[in-house]
Amino acid sequence: MKQDYEMMSKQITSLAEISNRCLPVLANASAILYDALPDLNWAGFYLVEEEHLILGPFQGKFACVRIEKGKGVCGTAYAADQTQVVPDVHQFPGHIACDSASNSEIVIPLHTQGKVVAVMDIDSPMFDRFSVEDVEGLSDFARTLEEIICWE
Repeated sequence: MKQDYEMMSKQITSLAEISNRCLPVLANASAILYDALPDLNWAGFYLVEEEHLILGPFQGKFACVRIEKGKGVCGTAYAADQTQVVPDVHQFPGHIACDSASNSEIVIPLHTQGKVVAVMDIDSPMFDRFSVEDVEGLSDFARTLEEIICWE
């Protein structure tokens, strides 16, 4: 599985050589995540805009357009600037159910110049979908995105 995450980082780095602008890179990153990882029903990004999160590139069913800082799993990850791994979203206080089929979730903040500028959000219809290995691999993938994206 570690090799899979390394390959994903190599793919997105290669694609970013053509354009490292935020939206094209995140669009390809969401496609890579959705294609490479089994048992997902949503993979994408929310971008920080004026102290809340706005829907960015994603793969999967429809999604919430705006999330307030501190609300739901994404807003909590943004406010706390910490990865959130939720084995059962139905037990998460204030969970925002954009897709009722989602049962577990991981959200990882992305940074530039020390500030959170986006969050990577991945949902699964399986309970407890995200292992320690997934957290490590997805965190490395997020760090790759931080390094290669031109956020301006």
